[in-house]
Amino acid sequence: MILPIVAYGDPVLKKRADDITPQDPSIVQLISDMYETMYQANGIGLAAPQIGKSIRLFITDASLLDDESVKDFKKVFINPTIEEEFGEEWSYEEGCLSIPGIRGEVSRYSKLRIRYFDERWNEHVEEYDGMPARIIQHEYDHIEGKLFIEYFSPLKKQLLKNKLANISKGIVDVSYKMKFPVKKK
Repeated sequence: MILPIVAYGDPVLKKRADDITPQDPSIVQLISDMYETMYQANGIGLAAPQIGKSIRLFITDASLLDDESVKDFKKVFINPTIEEEFGEEWSYEEGCLSIPGIRGEVSRYSKLRIRYFDERWNEHVEEYDGMPARIIQHEYDHIEGKLFIEYFSPLKKQLLKNKLANISKGIVDVSYKMKFPVKKK
């Protein structure tokens, strides 16, 4: 089932998400719905807060990118913890399904080590670098209540203020289903 993506301004996007318990039987269906939602919106990652669920879950599938390093990067991350970020910092233009139409340079570490559970509740500790590391860091920020625009300079944030307000009101052109925190006037 395709779920609406929560737009900028919804408090769920600014809240640190809660851990998931292995006994939660709804997670399997939720993961399936999240993939369907992400594919319909042409995304490469989606975190549970982006569909209104304040839980520590995100998914990735970067096969849409024309980048050999991520062609098989389809993963489910449950209750993840980034244990270390390291390597060179590098900038790349990012966007977000919850903040349509806004893109900007974000500097992130090139490598990380993460501990997480997969959809079968198997625990993993893995290292990623390059684009997979960037995608993980972006989605991990979502479950920590942080948005990519928070990395922007104060001037850029000020310049985007009206555009962000319009997104929260639903005054934005998107090709996927969204839920806006402020009703249109």
